[in-house]
Amino acid sequence: MKKSAAFPYPFLFLFLLIKVIAFRVLIFDTKSLVSILLIEFPMWALLLSLVLMAVKKRVWLAVWIYNFLVSVIFFTVTLYIRYYSTIPSYYDLQQTTQSGSVGRTIVMLSNPFDFLFFLDAVLVIILARKWAAPKQKWPLKYAAVALALIGATTTTYALQQPIVDVSYFAKENGYIQSQVVQMYHRSNETAHASFAKLSPKQLEALKGNEYVEMDQQKGFGLAKDRHLFVIQVESLQNFVIGKSVNGQEITPNLNKLLEESAYFSNVFQQIGAGTTSDAEWIANTGLYPQGMIPTVNSLNGEEVPSLPRTLQTYGYGSATYHADDVTFWNRDVLYPVLGYDEVYSNEEIPNIKPVGFGPADEVVFDFAAKKLPKQLVKYDRIYANIVTVTSHTPFVMPEEMQHLDLPAEYEDMYIGNYLQSVRYADEQIGAFIEELKDQGLYDTSLIAIFGDHSGMHGSLVTEEDQALIEDFIGHPYTLKDQFTVPLLFTGGNLFNGIQMERLGGQVDIMPTILALLGIEHETPMMGHNLFHYEKNLLGMRYYMPGGSFIQSEQIYKAPGAKLPEVLYDMKSMGTRGKNSETKKHIRDTDTLLNYGDLLLEPYLKD
Repeated sequence: MKKSAAFPYPFLFLFLLIKVIAFRVLIFDTKSLVSILLIEFPMWALLLSLVLMAVKKRVWLAVWIYNFLVSVIFFTVTLYIRYYSTIPSYYDLQQTTQSGSVGRTIVMLSNPFDFLFFLDAVLVIILARKWAAPKQKWPLKYAAVALALIGATTTTYALQQPIVDVSYFAKENGYIQSQVVQMYHRSNETAHASFAKLSPKQLEALKGNEYVEMDQQKGFGLAKDRHLFVIQVESLQNFVIGKSVNGQEITPNLNKLLEESAYFSNVFQQIGAGTTSDAEWIANTGLYPQGMIPTVNSLNGEEVPSLPRTLQTYGYGSATYHADDVTFWNRDVLYPVLGYDEVYSNEEIPNIKPVGFGPADEVVFDFAAKKLPKQLVKYDRIYANIVTVTSHTPFVMPEEMQHLDLPAEYEDMYIGNYLQSVRYADEQIGAFIEELKDQGLYDTSLIAIFGDHSGMHGSLVTEEDQALIEDFIGHPYTLKDQFTVPLLFTGGNLFNGIQMERLGGQVDIMPTILALLGIEHETPMMGHNLFHYEKNLLGMRYYMPGGSFIQSEQIYKAPGAKLPEVLYDMKSMGTRGKNSETKKHIRDTDTLLNYGDLLLEPYLKD
């Protein structure tokens, strides 16, 4: 078939412009065409120009590959922001090689309209059959120079701006520019340049407390010389505790355990892009994670002062149990950095009763329980860190593992699947507690149980799910409901049904554990002993726009890619106006996060 004359260049750029406009409107709700033409489009058009100038043969193939790659990026960013409510960095996009474990979630996040991003790839194939390839002409070189000048100007301007929130930064400066600035900051370690060291007294003052030496704090030494078990529960949110549906408790075993526990019901997740692995990092170091980059992916291998290492000096042997590939989220680097004596992953834990990522939680708990007798002979005291997996999105459980008889409206709903998976996890926790009692360990142990992060978030939570959650909890599903995770401490003859509503964060888990064990940590931590301090200030970076904070009386959500800033009252979750206290908390949060970066810096790659 004889082809028509060479296809005109301008139409290729027009196709790209239409796709960029769709991307900006969908992701950032951008309404300014001028902003798109001057900030976002020039960088993508420049890359296309370079492709066209560099390729002499098979031009249509090069154009198709470029358009397809841009489509993949736009498609991935769209799904990512639906689930995490934030823009992914170049580092996050590298994690797509690990997406096989969450394939069903990706399917659930997408809708048919998303695939329109690939429409131009189909169009290029059609054009290539009818038109000769575009030929390089002098106007293209001039266009490339003009685009390069515009791109250099916008990127230079972006490099001068601080990244407080990546999504908002990308909206204001362009997606490609935001990635360039992140890489520049990462290589030059200038993302948070105003580092300031804080004394323990200054740190507590930022949170609104008067510092007290640890050995003088409430609860210090209450669980001295006890074994330690830390159970990190996948996707466990606080709103399910004590709740029932159809007359059935969602967490009957945890509810019963509360009668002999100290339960903190106002503890917020503080994870970043590393999700579950970030929770492991926070709980075992008392330090903030990086935020936009998974902390485990940046570790340089340097040994960190951690919960396992501190406990080792007091005769504890440590072991961690996680029924997933140890290389997932670079745990093969994380665990040696934390200093565990024994590491058990899917290589050691039997691959039976598989659900989602790997073996069901009952297999993991049973495996851990069988290891305890040998460890009790080997070590004076033991620290076991158990990370559950089964209650992971998309929360689809085999029928034989479903313990709830849900009302018809919950069937096949995201919230219904979630409640089933949490009920299953609760059953396994209860069985493990009974196993500890049977082995005579319950009365000689301190047991900490906490949720790693939210499960009910992102676009997977439909309007129907929202209505069911509101009916389930008795009020609208708020930011507070989404981000609070249960934290409880238990063990024989330690507590008698204490419930505390004081604000806490995951950085407070390790300091509180050490205080109860009567052990002091030699290096600084970002958290504090929840039994002693009544006020708190928590910095948030990932699931909330950068610059956000959670404080004992207020929750501040900084402006993001689409939504303006908003300030909530902690108790009522009603909106309120900013005041001088809010502005002070914003400044103090910046100081807090900078100090957290300073403590983290020695353990990160250059």
